[in-house]
Amino acid sequence: MSDTELRQRLAARFREVNGDHPMSAADDAYAGEQFAELEAVCVGRGGGDAARRLMLAGRLPLPGYLRSDGTEMVPRDLFSLADEAGGVDGLEAWFTGHWADPVEGKAEWAAYLSGQYVCLHAVSPATIRRKGLLTAAIAAAADEPGDPRGPWAERLHALVDELDRLEPAFCAYDRLRFGGPTSRDLFVDAIRARFPRPGAAA
Repeated sequence: MSDTELRQRLAARFREVNGDHPMSAADDAYAGEQFAELEAVCVGRGGGDAARRLMLAGRLPLPGYLRSDGTEMVPRDLFSLADEAGGVDGLEAWFTGHWADPVEGKAEWAAYLSGQYVCLHAVSPATIRRKGLLTAAIAAAADEPGDPRGPWAERLHALVDELDRLEPAFCAYDRLRFGGPTSRDLFVDAIRARFPRPGAAA
């Protein structure tokens, strides 16, 4: 399969997963700041075509973004989990083994392969699990509000601050492909607006 055919197949797969939404100039700039071009990440790794084949085979995650010019944008540490697992061949077993429930592990593996974990600065089983725990804890605390100047508020803002550190800013394209607000919108920005930190300016 030629380079052009591989790129076309990967772009088609990307749109199957994410929908066919436009990338604005601001989206392109954001993707360029947060991610790297596939070819650059694949230097010394067999080249971009080798990575594209692995992506299409469900052995590496799809790109996080396709810029408006078609450039595949991926995390700079695209290969870090495969390296930790001892190679791409062992990645799935290593990854899913971080969940006690095999069904949950398989579901997270599918989510990882989708390339949609653009919600984390660094994607790993540990950060995926931590994000899930944080969003659940924030939602639970917000459903049962307490003293806005007491331990309840301190704990809530500590949880939100930790999630804030895990997550990037997102871009408008993300709200299109996810069909609504991002996790940052819901669990960082909205929570801070609803429960201002004591002493924060109005």
